[in-house]
Amino acid sequence: MNNRKHLTSEEISAIVDGFDPIDWVQMKLLANMPPGKRIIPMLQATEMVRAGLRTAFRRKFPDLSKSEINMKILEYLTYMDKSYERI
Repeated sequence: MNNRKHLTSEEISAIVDGFDPIDWVQMKLLANMPPGKRIIPMLQATEMVRAGLRTAFRRKFPDLSKSEINMKILEYLTYMDKSYERI
């Protein structure tokens, strides 16, 4: 029933030109994990991004409270507002 052609690594690389090469070992490890555990690395990566933004905004807006900084992060991530410089 599945008549789709599997792509070769060369074909995949041509599609995602400009990205880092695919880490096949990592892909196999993730594929063998249950769905609930597969999401953990993504959650850890997003938390790292938020921590970096929090540090950058704390430097840029030293007088704001932690909750105000968090609201700025939410605004930045939600709207990608052009009034803030890219960090």
